[in-house]
Order: sequence, then C-alpha cells, then structure tokens
Amino acid sequence: MNALDRVALLISAAEKEVGPVRVGGRVTHVSPEAVRVTGLSSAVCLGDLVLLEGRKSQRKGEIILLDEADVLVKPFERTSDIGIGARAYRMGGLAIHPDCSWRGRVVNALGQPIDTNGALPGGPAAWLLDQDPPNPMGRARVASPVRTGVRVIDLFTPLCVGQRLGVFAGSGVGKSTLLGMLAGFGEFDTVVVGLVGERGREVREFIDDVLGSALKRSVVVAATGDESAMMRRLAPKTAMSVAEYFRAQGQSVLLIVDSATRFAHAARDVAMAAGEPPVARGYTPSVFSDLAKLLERAGPGEDGTGTITAIVSVLVDGDDHNDPVADTLRGQLDGHIILDRTIAEAGRFPPVDVLKSTSRLADKAWTREQRELILRLRGLISQFEETRDLRLLGGYQTGANPALDKACDLVPKIYEALRQLPDEREETDPFSELAAALSAAG
Repeated sequence: MNALDRVALLISAAEKEVGPVRVGGRVTHVSPEAVRVTGLSSAVCLGDLVLLEGRKSQRKGEIILLDEADVLVKPFERTSDIGIGARAYRMGGLAIHPDCSWRGRVVNALGQPIDTNGALPGGPAAWLLDQDPPNPMGRARVASPVRTGVRVIDLFTPLCVGQRLGVFAGSGVGKSTLLGMLAGFGEFDTVVVGLVGERGREVREFIDDVLGSALKRSVVVAATGDESAMMRRLAPKTAMSVAEYFRAQGQSVLLIVDSATRFAHAARDVAMAAGEPPVARGYTPSVFSDLAKLLERAGPGEDGTGTITAIVSVLVDGDDHNDPVADTLRGQLDGHIILDRTIAEAGRFPPVDVLKSTSRLADKAWTREQRELILRLRGLISQFEETRDLRLLGGYQTGANPALDKACDLVPKIYEALRQLPDEREETDPFSELAAALSAAG
C-alpha cells in the first residue's frame, strides 16, 4: 500500500465515523444517567456517537433513544461537568482502528491504551463496533478440530476451529483459570480477551498470572466493574471487532469473553434507561437480541478469510443454570462446559462436569473409535455418580452388578487422570495419555 492509498483509507474512515458535515445541538436536560440533546434528531440514528463539551473536557456518549424533539444520550463517563446549554456534536457510528501492533497491548472499550506501553498505533481502516454478522451462505464451514491442551476438554468436549463454546459456572469455581489455560495454548495466531465487569485487581492478575507469556500474541480489552454500563456493554463489541480485524487478515483467532452475563447486565441497564420494559427476571427483550447478534459475529469468516473460535464464559447467578441468560446462551452456542462447585470443593481441577457438558461439533473431532470410547466412559461415570449415595450408605455389595463394579474401579482412576494444574500443557494425544494413566493405575 502506497502513501496515497493510505491517505484515501484515512479519509474514507473519517467520513464513515464523522461524516462530511459537522452537525451540532445543545443539552437541555441532565441526569446522573443520561442527557437530552435538542437539534440532532433529524441528522442522527439510534446508536450514533455524540461528542459532549463539558466544562472541563469533552465526553463521548451514545444515542439510546430518538424522538422528533430531541435525543437521549448515555455518556461513557460521568455527566458531572455537563451543564444545560452545553454543545453536542454528531460523530457517526462508534469505530476503532485496530492494527497488528495491538498484539501485546491492553485497551479499554473505546480502543484506547490503558497499559504503560505508550501510544497505540491505529490502522487506516475504521471498524464499526456494531458490525453485521457474515452472510450465512457465504461463510466457510466448521470442520477442523483444534487441540486446547486441557485433557478433560479434548477428551469429552472437543473444540473445532470456528466453534463457539460456553463455560458456565458460578462465582469462584475456577472459570477464569480455565479460560487462561485455553488462552495459553499455542494453536491460534492471535488471542483476543474481553474482560467485562471484572474487579480492577483481577485484570492485572489475569494478565500477569493467567495469560503470562501468551500476552505477546494477545489483545486484552478491559472494562472494570466500576466503569459505566456503557463501557461494560461496549467491551465485548470492541473485542469482537478486534477479532474480526485479525480474521480479515486470514488469521485463526481465539476470542475469550469473560463474561457474557455481565455484558447482559450492562445491556439491561442501558435498555432500561431508554425506557424499555423488563420481561424475564428483569431483563429487557433487547438483551437477548444483543447477545444473539454479538455471538453470530464469531465463527468462520467468508471463504478466503480466517476464523474466530469463541470461548464465552457465563456467570451463573446463584448457581442457577436455568436463569434467562444462561438458558438463552446454551441454545445459541455450539456447546457448553459446566463447571461444578461440588467438584471444585473436592479439589479436582478443572472442575468440569463431564456428564452435563457437551460439544455439538464433537463428531467432527472424534474418530469412530474415540466416540465409542467416550460414550462408554460416560456410561461408567453416570453409573458411578447415580449410585454414589447408595454406596455411601452401604446399600450395595460388591459382585451384585459387574458393570457397576467396573465403574467403581475405573471412574476414580479416570477422575485422577483428568486432574490438571493451570501451568500444565498436554502436548501429546489425550486418548493415549488417558490409556497410559489407567494402565499405570493398575
């Protein structure tokens, strides 16, 4: 690309974001959550960006409600220095300028650097945060399995390139640790991590302790719990747009979003500020459509481009796996991994419940022999777990049921073979490792 081509791209991106003419209005009402602006109604669309001139600095906000007289703008930051009569200007759709040099950096939901590594170079092309998913008839198919290095996943819920998998867990069960294990494996060109609503302390810990050396090929988008609902709602969209940029370069991208539940909470807050009524345990209808649109953007790109393999964590409120967000996401994803608190309390990590976890694309990763083996192992584990209380009470005598005797002998050995520390990486075939572990156990 020569200099003239680059200038043409920059001009095109500026027109896409701002438009050829600057249109302005004035603030007529200010509340702690939003401001009303008159004079913009005929020149803007829902979701457009607005620049607000406060007494101390300029602040950006997004239009969440539009009527004939004025528009309702929800700022990304506090409204404390915005007064009546303040100027407001249309900025068009919210966009970022991702670049290959973003690998190894940590940015906020607006694509601005929050690490200590200096300014962040921007690419010439603008990527809107509300992109449409690829045409379903033009997308490549999901076909190739990928190793994660986590034995329990590679055995029981194998992952394919371009798949969207959910990790469902309550708080403090080991969700972030498992996500870090997945991010650290080296079969993806680029890793994009979206941290939504995390405590500020956890962001640094996740980057230093969980990602570790994988940061050099990763882009981290973080919106902490103390930031506004707008920033927490934007963070997964920013992470998705960054992943789409690398997918357009032909790369195999791993996208990790932690968590989709906090994105849903933020989207609910924004929708209720716009006057949308709640319909399901306090969630508004647009929350579920926002989740569906975000997840559909992941996956294989059109033929000739790369793929986005998405791992989405779902924070299950009160360990209720049937709450509206968890139930909706289970139907939209290509598989789910259930982390069980009881397993974690027993000290078996990762605490994956193999009976409740499933991958809808597992048949593309297993051979026929491997599928038959896993089905037999699931049957043994099911028998072992269903009769646990009976055996603890002394209601079963050895020899009464040969199949149950076999389950009681093999399942504890299987559980022990599935144990894995966060810094362990399984480089060999997991089926061979499982067979060796069972043989060594006698």
